[in-house]
Amino acid sequence: MAQKKIQTQTPDFLIPESKNTWLEKRTEIKTTLENLLAQSVKSTEIPEAKIVFREKRENYFLEKFEFQNGENRTVMGYFLIPDNGKDKHPVIFYSHWHGGNYDLGKEEIFGTHHTPEIPAKAFLEKGYAIMAIDAYCFGERSGNGPNGKQETGSKEELSESKYQLWQGRSLWAMMLHDDHLALNYLFSRPEVDVNRVGATGISMGATHTWWIMALDERIKTGVAVACMTRYQELIKEQKIAAHGIYYFVPGMLQYFDTEAIISLIAPRPILFMTGDQDIGSPVSGIRKIDDKVNSIYKLYGSESNYKNLIYPGIGHEYTPDMWTNMLKWFENKL
Repeated sequence: MAQKKIQTQTPDFLIPESKNTWLEKRTEIKTTLENLLAQSVKSTEIPEAKIVFREKRENYFLEKFEFQNGENRTVMGYFLIPDNGKDKHPVIFYSHWHGGNYDLGKEEIFGTHHTPEIPAKAFLEKGYAIMAIDAYCFGERSGNGPNGKQETGSKEELSESKYQLWQGRSLWAMMLHDDHLALNYLFSRPEVDVNRVGATGISMGATHTWWIMALDERIKTGVAVACMTRYQELIKEQKIAAHGIYYFVPGMLQYFDTEAIISLIAPRPILFMTGDQDIGSPVSGIRKIDDKVNSIYKLYGSESNYKNLIYPGIGHEYTPDMWTNMLKWFENKL
């Protein structure tokens, strides 16, 4: 029996001539993506979340919650609700970064570890509620991997990745699975204006943002900072090591690169901001993505809903100008 030839060249992402042709292609891309993720993000289940505590802060209520993700793992998160007399609130789903800060996770929203201002304070002042969860291996989930509490950090992340591969899925798929369940819970909350939910984050949090938006059309808008990455450029520029093992989805480049995923977001508004010196996001790849995605938004007549800012001389960081643009984007689009 002849061996099947392994696909080593990623097919080019061709721009359809019409919106109707694109809509057919879009369905195909999304189905392929869900299959690559082992259907991890299709559940309609609303998890039975336990409120660990609820307390009144100066101008908001802080809830800590947890739920089981269906894989015998507990997901911990925060939900911050403005105390401004309103019954419904727009919400920011905030995804934390990686950076090897395994002890931080969702606590990122309460500090300026990677942002010019404190995310929780800034969003609450604008009237947004905020939800944030710990990803696998981070925050309160550190030490809860397959090798138990004696293993944390990058070693735990590697073991977790190996374990998930044995189960026929990637760690990234399971991170997105947890995001999806958290969003199911978020949309079930009576305090949430379901038509005004946005997503944002820096670095790994940025990647969460645009993948979530591609897969979950309930998210109305997003801002992704410092991680607009085309994977073929990571290979060409020998920058694969700029990203952790969690990041990789087996088989994806046999079908498409990230411009196909980001195009699934159209025509909903999204803002990308990345430095041209960010080694994890080669600028040549950003420009290739930009060209393709722009063309998809034009099919909808929604060019103003897609914005990609490249910052000259800036590396993997969140600048004050990026922060200002992020807040303005949500003010205008959410």
